[in-house]
Amino acid sequence: MFAQVVAPIVSLLNSLMGPLLALVGAAGALYCVVLGVKFAKAEEPQDREKAKGALKNAIIGFVLIFVLILALNILMPQMINWVNNQTGTQTISQSAVTGVQSQAKNIQS
Repeated sequence: MFAQVVAPIVSLLNSLMGPLLALVGAAGALYCVVLGVKFAKAEEPQDREKAKGALKNAIIGFVLIFVLILALNILMPQMINWVNNQTGTQTISQSAVTGVQSQAKNIQS
């Protein structure tokens, strides 16, 4: 029962990981550029500080997302082993994890 529930979820995550990483990376970079332009155009000191704070928060969020992706890639083999041990079968293959990790490396570089 557990294996039947987990396998489709893992395959869905594997198929969506690459496009979602690309989308998040592109949106984050574009948002940082927009905030940088806003910061450069700000004439009032209040507007400058506001834009500076928003840019700082965006960069922190952007870095946090990539750190979490890296953590997921590091922990994914252990999670797969745990699921396989719980079910007593090989529900999720190691090749599925390798595919996700290679997609993440391609996007990060």
